[in-house]
Amino acid sequence: MEIVRIPALSDNYVWLVHEPGSGETMVVDPAVAEPVLEAAEARGWRISAIWNTHWHPDHTGGNAAIKEATGATVTGPAAEADRIPTLDRGVGEGDIVRLGGQAARVLEVPAHTSGHIAFHFADERVLFAGDTLFAMGCGRLFEGTADQMFANMVRLRELPHETQVYCAHEYTQSNGRYARVAEPGNAAIAQRMEEVDRLRAAGEPTVPTTIGRELETNPFLRATSAERLAELRAAKDAFRG
Repeated sequence: MEIVRIPALSDNYVWLVHEPGSGETMVVDPAVAEPVLEAAEARGWRISAIWNTHWHPDHTGGNAAIKEATGATVTGPAAEADRIPTLDRGVGEGDIVRLGGQAARVLEVPAHTSGHIAFHFADERVLFAGDTLFAMGCGRLFEGTADQMFANMVRLRELPHETQVYCAHEYTQSNGRYARVAEPGNAAIAQRMEEVDRLRAAGEPTVPTTIGRELETNPFLRATSAERLAELRAAKDAFRG
């Protein structure tokens, strides 16, 4: 698969995904439509599908315009169907969503929102995580609990270490600043932040990341209990470093 990063809004990433064998193209969590349509047109790709991980407007805001322009089918969490008016197909745990010859399994990962899902291409070692797992962070607990997010972390850390994680925001630098406080003795975090600071100073992205890298440097993925994750999340929410 060919995966193109499209920056949107202040810190969102929209992912444009092309499967060369079939020529099919889909877009994950389009915050807006125009740059997505432009990126597809520039490559001669026609968008046939939109995949949403959750209902938040900065992940679905481009749905209607892209759907109108291309006829794309919108797939997203069945549990949030009432909050995604453009939805054509609601999916849940274990459902399979296809892009040409590639198949993604739907993982239910609630906590950031009550029906949040992720898309896992096992053969390609690719995970579209939405706002559940970030580089050195995790999503805020807007509609769920620390118990749920901890269960998500336990599940995701069991994926192959080389799995590429395509999250939906450029939060790595702020997440890393907190990670250094949460784990002051973690040399891997300090080393990673040198790279992150260098990339951001040059205006370069820091994602995708990998499960293996997160296992070394992400305090939330490394949490040993739901209670510990809750402590980390509350401290991160209040962190101003």
